[in-house]
Amino acid sequence: MARIIAIANQKGGVGKTTTAVNLSAALGALEKKVLLIDADPQANATSGLGIKHAEATRGTYELIEGALSAAELIQATTSPGVSIIPAHLDLVAVELEIIDQPKREFFLKRALESVQDQFDYIIIDCAPSLGLITLNALTAAHGVLVPIQCEYYALEGLGKLLNTIKRVQEIHNDHLEIEGLLLTMFDGRLRLSNQVADEVRSHFDGMVFTTIIHRNIKLSEAPSHGENIIAYDAGSKGAENYLTLAQELIAKES
Repeated sequence: MARIIAIANQKGGVGKTTTAVNLSAALGALEKKVLLIDADPQANATSGLGIKHAEATRGTYELIEGALSAAELIQATTSPGVSIIPAHLDLVAVELEIIDQPKREFFLKRALESVQDQFDYIIIDCAPSLGLITLNALTAAHGVLVPIQCEYYALEGLGKLLNTIKRVQEIHNDHLEIEGLLLTMFDGRLRLSNQVADEVRSHFDGMVFTTIIHRNIKLSEAPSHGENIIAYDAGSKGAENYLTLAQELIAKES
């Protein structure tokens, strides 16, 4: 049965989608079967795996709404071992459409039950918010991975996210674990990056991944080519970082 991991942080620009796409690709490169679910209306994970927005005519919106099954929505990608349920702009409306429905927090969890046995990992790329779609992701997940950028205000809002996770654990999903905090956009030449990394580790000892994602120009370039970092430049520092993260994640689950 797949381990479902939500990648979440209500702050934007911290590397959620970069991590969702490239961790999925790295796990696939390590011969794991991966399903990436794009749960962000901006659909950047969809385009990051080479699916043009015009081609993503159905996806996570229909999945959460219940109009189509997960099996009907899964698409292959050019990344070995990785499939995707894409997003499109209609996803922004789904929260309003299900807000009055009973058990609305469990729609995604129920939708994924039929395909969990087909994958080793299901990765959910969450929107930069703590809305109903993200709540669905946290309710469906076994673990939540929190990217934290090594920049000023890195810890701003993290307490709110951790409180939200705690409430989800208490009310909706007592199996939810914090998979780990992932330091991203690290530049070892900058004192600030090192200070932030030290501060996160001192506050959250034992919760921080050993792997650090370094700031890397290839990571920034890859999405514009519709490719993950493994396909775009397998020899880059970014590819090395995400392969190491995938190995660390696999080791944690074994």
